[in-house]
Amino acid sequence: MNELREEQAKRLLNDPMFNEAFEQLAEHIHTTWIQTSVKDVESREQSWLSLRLLERIRLHLTSIVESGELARKVKDIHI
Repeated sequence: MNELREEQAKRLLNDPMFNEAFEQLAEHIHTTWIQTSVKDVESREQSWLSLRLLERIRLHLTSIVESGELARKVKDIHI
């Protein structure tokens, strides 16, 4: 099951459409953040949180891949 999760995460991280969507979304959120009024604290905070969430999603997928690679290396050492 973990190997399947790793493969799916790897596929997503290497998918051009997935990466394009993340980049465009991040750019849109960043532009929205920059264009907010100084008085619009709520919108700026929401944009900042959205950018952090995008990063966390990518980091989570990366972590799945790296955990699988690490598990294989540990298994190889113990065999």
